[in-house]
Amino acid sequence: MAGKSREPAGSGAKRRARGNAKAKKPEFKAVIGHLRDEGGAEVFRLVNERVRLGILSALAVTEFLSFADLKQTLGVTDGNLSIHARKLEEVEFISCEKTFQDRRPLTQYTLTPKGRAAFERYLGHMEALIKAMRKPT
Repeated sequence: MAGKSREPAGSGAKRRARGNAKAKKPEFKAVIGHLRDEGGAEVFRLVNERVRLGILSALAVTEFLSFADLKQTLGVTDGNLSIHARKLEEVEFISCEKTFQDRRPLTQYTLTPKGRAAFERYLGHMEALIKAMRKPT
Protein backbone atom coordinates (compact mmCIF):
# COMPACT_ATOMS: atom_id res chain seq x y z
CA MET A 1 0.00 0.00 0.00
CA ALA A 2 2.88 2.30 -0.64
CA GLY A 3 1.89 5.75 -1.91
CA LYS A 4 -1.79 5.41 -0.97
CA SER A 5 -3.10 7.31 1.98
CA ARG A 6 -6.29 6.34 3.73
CA GLU A 7 -8.41 9.11 5.15
CA PRO A 8 -10.36 8.42 8.30
CA ALA A 9 -14.11 7.91 7.83
CA GLY A 10 -16.08 11.15 7.65
CA SER A 11 -13.19 13.27 6.42
CA GLY A 12 -11.72 14.46 3.18
CA ALA A 13 -13.36 12.79 0.20
CA LYS A 14 -16.53 11.91 2.05
CA ARG A 15 -16.97 15.47 3.33
CA ARG A 16 -16.37 16.84 -0.16
CA ALA A 17 -18.93 14.42 -1.60
CA ARG A 18 -21.50 15.47 1.01
CA GLY A 19 -20.71 19.13 0.37
CA ASN A 20 -21.26 18.69 -3.39
CA ALA A 21 -24.56 16.94 -2.82
CA LYS A 22 -25.78 19.84 -0.69
CA ALA A 23 -24.72 22.37 -3.30
CA LYS A 24 -26.81 20.66 -6.00
CA LYS A 25 -30.10 20.74 -4.09
CA PRO A 26 -32.53 23.27 -5.57
CA GLU A 27 -33.93 26.09 -3.46
CA PHE A 28 -37.55 25.29 -2.57
CA LYS A 29 -38.44 28.25 -0.32
CA ALA A 30 -40.34 30.00 -3.13
CA VAL A 31 -42.13 26.78 -4.01
CA ILE A 32 -43.13 25.93 -0.44
CA GLY A 33 -44.34 29.49 0.15
CA HIS A 34 -47.21 28.87 -2.25
CA LEU A 35 -48.50 26.03 -0.10
CA ARG A 36 -47.94 27.34 3.43
CA ASP A 37 -50.41 30.17 3.63
CA GLU A 38 -54.11 29.77 4.30
CA GLY A 39 -55.77 27.74 1.58
CA GLY A 40 -52.64 27.24 -0.54
CA ALA A 41 -52.41 23.48 -0.12
CA GLU A 42 -56.16 23.09 -0.60
CA VAL A 43 -56.08 25.05 -3.86
CA PHE A 44 -53.20 22.91 -5.07
CA ARG A 45 -55.07 19.68 -4.23
CA LEU A 46 -58.22 20.87 -6.00
CA VAL A 47 -56.52 22.10 -9.15
CA ASN A 48 -53.76 19.49 -9.45
CA GLU A 49 -55.93 16.86 -11.10
CA ARG A 50 -55.86 16.37 -14.86
CA VAL A 51 -59.54 17.00 -15.67
CA ARG A 52 -60.00 19.89 -13.23
CA LEU A 53 -56.78 21.51 -14.43
CA GLY A 54 -58.01 21.04 -17.99
CA ILE A 55 -61.36 22.67 -17.21
CA LEU A 56 -59.72 25.68 -15.60
CA SER A 57 -57.12 25.97 -18.38
CA ALA A 58 -59.75 25.87 -21.11
CA LEU A 59 -61.98 28.39 -19.36
CA ALA A 60 -59.04 30.72 -18.63
CA VAL A 61 -58.62 31.49 -22.33
CA THR A 62 -62.26 31.94 -23.30
CA GLU A 63 -65.36 33.62 -21.92
CA PHE A 64 -67.37 30.39 -21.62
CA LEU A 65 -67.51 26.82 -22.90
CA SER A 66 -70.37 24.40 -23.22
CA PHE A 67 -70.40 20.99 -21.60
CA ALA A 68 -70.02 19.40 -25.05
CA ASP A 69 -67.04 21.63 -25.93
CA LEU A 70 -65.29 20.80 -22.66
CA LYS A 71 -66.00 17.11 -23.08
CA GLN A 72 -64.52 17.10 -26.59
CA THR A 73 -61.55 19.28 -25.64
CA LEU A 74 -60.60 17.15 -22.65
CA GLY A 75 -61.51 13.77 -24.14
CA VAL A 76 -63.48 12.60 -21.11
CA THR A 77 -66.81 10.93 -20.51
CA ASP A 78 -70.00 12.75 -19.50
CA GLY A 79 -69.83 11.33 -15.99
CA ASN A 80 -66.16 12.16 -15.48
CA LEU A 81 -66.62 15.74 -16.65
CA SER A 82 -69.77 16.18 -14.54
CA ILE A 83 -68.05 15.02 -11.35
CA HIS A 84 -65.02 17.28 -11.78
CA ALA A 85 -67.07 20.28 -12.92
CA ARG A 86 -69.35 19.88 -9.90
CA LYS A 87 -66.33 19.84 -7.58
CA LEU A 88 -65.11 23.12 -9.11
CA GLU A 89 -68.62 24.58 -8.84
CA GLU A 90 -68.84 23.64 -5.14
CA VAL A 91 -65.73 25.72 -4.37
CA GLU A 92 -66.97 28.49 -6.68
CA PHE A 93 -64.06 28.26 -9.13
CA ILE A 94 -66.47 27.94 -12.06
CA SER A 95 -70.11 28.81 -12.57
CA CYS A 96 -72.64 26.83 -14.53
CA GLU A 97 -75.60 28.17 -16.45
CA LYS A 98 -78.23 25.78 -17.81
CA THR A 99 -80.49 27.00 -20.59
CA PHE A 100 -82.19 25.64 -23.68
CA GLN A 101 -81.17 26.16 -27.29
CA ASP A 102 -83.57 24.94 -29.95
CA ARG A 103 -85.42 22.95 -27.28
CA ARG A 104 -82.23 21.17 -26.28
CA PRO A 105 -80.49 21.62 -22.93
CA LEU A 106 -77.35 23.74 -23.06
CA THR A 107 -74.92 23.82 -20.13
CA GLN A 108 -72.27 26.51 -20.21
CA TYR A 109 -69.39 27.04 -17.81
CA THR A 110 -67.45 30.20 -17.00
CA LEU A 111 -64.42 30.82 -14.83
CA THR A 112 -65.23 32.90 -11.75
CA PRO A 113 -62.87 35.56 -10.35
CA LYS A 114 -62.18 33.20 -7.43
CA GLY A 115 -61.38 30.43 -9.93
CA ARG A 116 -59.07 32.67 -11.94
CA ALA A 117 -57.21 33.63 -8.74
CA ALA A 118 -56.87 29.95 -7.76
CA PHE A 119 -55.65 29.03 -11.23
CA GLU A 120 -53.10 31.88 -11.20
CA ARG A 121 -51.95 30.74 -7.76
CA TYR A 122 -51.49 27.19 -9.06
CA LEU A 123 -49.56 28.46 -12.09
CA GLY A 124 -47.36 30.57 -9.79
CA HIS A 125 -46.56 27.50 -7.73
CA MET A 126 -45.71 25.46 -10.81
CA GLU A 127 -43.56 28.28 -12.24
CA ALA A 128 -41.66 28.53 -8.94
CA LEU A 129 -41.11 24.77 -8.98
CA ILE A 130 -39.87 24.81 -12.58
CA LYS A 131 -37.57 27.74 -11.85
CA ALA A 132 -36.14 25.97 -8.79
CA MET A 133 -35.52 22.79 -10.73
CA ARG A 134 -33.88 24.56 -13.68
CA LYS A 135 -31.60 26.74 -11.61
CA PRO A 136 -28.04 26.28 -12.85
CA THR A 137 -25.81 24.55 -10.33
